[in-house]
Amino acid sequence: MEYRDKLVLAPMVRVGTLPFRLLAAEYGADITYGEEIIDHKFLKCERVVNESLGTTDFVEKGTDSVVFRTCPQERGRVVFQMGTSHAVRALKAAEIVCHDVAAIDINMGCPKSFSLSGGMGAALLSKPELIHDILTTLRRNLDTTVTCKIRLLNTPKDTVELARRIEKTGVPALAVHGRKIKDRPRDPAKWDEIADVVSALSIPVIANGDVFEYEDFKRIKDATGAASVMVARGAMWNASIFCAKGKTPWEEVKREYVRKSVLWDSDIKSTKHTLKEMIMHYSCLELPEGKGVIKCDNSADIARLYGEEDYYNFVVSKRK
Repeated sequence: MEYRDKLVLAPMVRVGTLPFRLLAAEYGADITYGEEIIDHKFLKCERVVNESLGTTDFVEKGTDSVVFRTCPQERGRVVFQMGTSHAVRALKAAEIVCHDVAAIDINMGCPKSFSLSGGMGAALLSKPELIHDILTTLRRNLDTTVTCKIRLLNTPKDTVELARRIEKTGVPALAVHGRKIKDRPRDPAKWDEIADVVSALSIPVIANGDVFEYEDFKRIKDATGAASVMVARGAMWNASIFCAKGKTPWEEVKREYVRKSVLWDSDIKSTKHTLKEMIMHYSCLELPEGKGVIKCDNSADIARLYGEEDYYNFVVSKRK
């Protein structure tokens, strides 16, 4: 993996599934992170080649639940992000998927209570020895690229000190979200503190926070000196943010997302969640479209709602 001058789709729960990753890539994303998947859950999965879809699925044993789905089209850019608090467990989980993705990333930035209570995500920020153990264990035993994503600590000095310790593990890049654990999305990202990390490291830093327009990619790079830029909400609302020619109207992006969700047989919960996020940003869930999405029970319902019933029937008829 090359981490310089890249536009990166951030990991987003229930959003970063295969259809959305492919959509972002079509619009110009160079690297696409999947949603965070917890090691405990992934260890219950088995690798299944889905000949009907042309995908590789990781399915929870004893169920039909697809925990992670990927395909050859994204092999060189998809990043599998894992939530973990244990080096050996992380390695066992990574070994299941490492040959089907471009890189493995450890989530060290999620501030949600579920992650924190399990010692994962941002809880790792206060455990540099465990961070070192996890990253070095993965790097020592895998041929696949290993990285991690952090957020800011209480002081710039603390963040820089941790970043330097992470760099010493040999990871080829570090993603930094410019907010602290207590910060909310509405709080401005602290680009100046990302710049402090960039100045202290020799490896590429991927800057993340408050990128909502294509022009923001250059703005944050200029402000921080970061090698690459990662975007979350800006891409979730309109994946064409990655396009240098300008954004495509969100209605068109939304329809293409629906078609890809049908094509790749996406989990209905993820599809509905992503559509609702788009609608809430540009419109309102209380209007007919929003209410319609909420009522949908399956992909056929979604296709019907968006006038893609013929496409749905065509796709289903072509599956083996």
